Amino acid sequence: MSDYIPQLLQLLQQGVIAIFRFVQIVWMWSLSQATRVVESPWHNWPFWKQVLLAMVAAAVIMALVIVASRLWDATERILNAFSGLLVAFVSTLPFVVLAGIVAMGGLWIVNTVNF
Repeated sequence: MSDYIPQLLQLLQQGVIAIFRFVQIVWMWSLSQATRVVESPWHNWPFWKQVLLAMVAAAVIMALVIVASRLWDATERILNAFSGLLVAFVSTLPFVVLAGIVAMGGLWIVNTVNF
């Protein structure tokens, strides 16, 4: 049974790494496309193409605002979860100390008391 736990953790780690690699590939591709839009020679284009480019830029900005909003919400949830974990750790300390005291007292009684 103990052999399965490291294998499971390794599988989870590889899965997370694969997800982050895929996200990185998508981000890099998307940023390169947005850079191409910004670097386009729009000042030589006819007016209707400039208007179309402005609409494309507005759509890109709107998508990036949505991305930023979702990342901000995810960051808030992560920080809330982390603070909840810290609260759980701190709130269990009295019981951990109590368990240590009971163990120490029980061992002292076993070692020193003769009936």
